[in-house]
Amino acid sequence: MIVDVDVAVTASVPEEALFQRWAGAASEPETDAELSIRLVDEAESAELNQTYRHKTGSTNVLSFPCEVPAGVPNALLGDLVICAPVVEREAREQGKTAEAHWAHMVVHGVLHLRGYDHLQDDEAEAMEAMEVAILSGLGYPNPYEIEEAVPI
Repeated sequence: MIVDVDVAVTASVPEEALFQRWAGAASEPETDAELSIRLVDEAESAELNQTYRHKTGSTNVLSFPCEVPAGVPNALLGDLVICAPVVEREAREQGKTAEAHWAHMVVHGVLHLRGYDHLQDDEAEAMEAMEVAILSGLGYPNPYEIEEAVPI
């Protein structure tokens, strides 16, 4: 998998090699797909969330699958937009390491690009099980077992 990371935020973010590792683990095996990841601030995330999901405020990850007409060869999986401040804040609030939460957001986003969703309970259970298995294979804990945040 080819991953292009565009950092459009001044926050501290993981190294590009980690994004490659996380996305590769969540992609379909033996796939030469291409993925773009844009790391943004809360203002850009909120604008995109409003424009494309009609929801107010910033969000952790937005997924934009690449859609081409049937029969057209396409190696593009799509785009992820990840809001760095939201990911960092959620990690603190959920008592997770920042790296583990970043990994979860990338895996979650790539699964959305692959067509998985969590709108129905059965879909959510299947998607969460895949996330847990992928993250475990990468050495990260179950992201759905949230610890209480430690007060600072």
